[in-house]
Amino acid sequence: MEIKNHMKKISVLFVCLGNICRSPAAEAIFISLLEQKGLTDGFIVDSAGTGSWHIGKKADSRMRIAAERRNINILSRARQINNKDFDEFKYILAMDNSNFRNIQDLKNRTASTDFASIKKIQDFRSVFNEQEVPDPYFGGDEGFDYVLDILEDSVNGFFESIS
Repeated sequence: MEIKNHMKKISVLFVCLGNICRSPAAEAIFISLLEQKGLTDGFIVDSAGTGSWHIGKKADSRMRIAAERRNINILSRARQINNKDFDEFKYILAMDNSNFRNIQDLKNRTASTDFASIKKIQDFRSVFNEQEVPDPYFGGDEGFDYVLDILEDSVNGFFESIS
């Protein structure tokens, strides 16, 4: 497997709008997958938001509860993406088109290298047809479970694409 042959860690950053629902869930799903495969030492995994509203806060309690039902622990605290991320993360994965454009704009304004590969997480889907991961924040509890279903599919597809 390619991953074990790398001396340098593979760095992955998941990004949504506020970094309290979708991206911390994707981060936790990816970490859980790496733990199951015994590969955590080969990766640096984080999440961020394009907005600054929730910096320092835990993930939305509804998302944490929905994830815990699947034995996935969301432990991260919200932060905002910054220009250093483009030098530190090989893969930056956006949850939707708007955040993808915002990430691209920030990179074009501030990044000094082309190290980061910016993609949409839904480019790696295999089961779901959604082009974007919907934001469950203003909806009901079932929206959080649906987002987790979508992310489990896409995160697994992403992992397969790099392994």
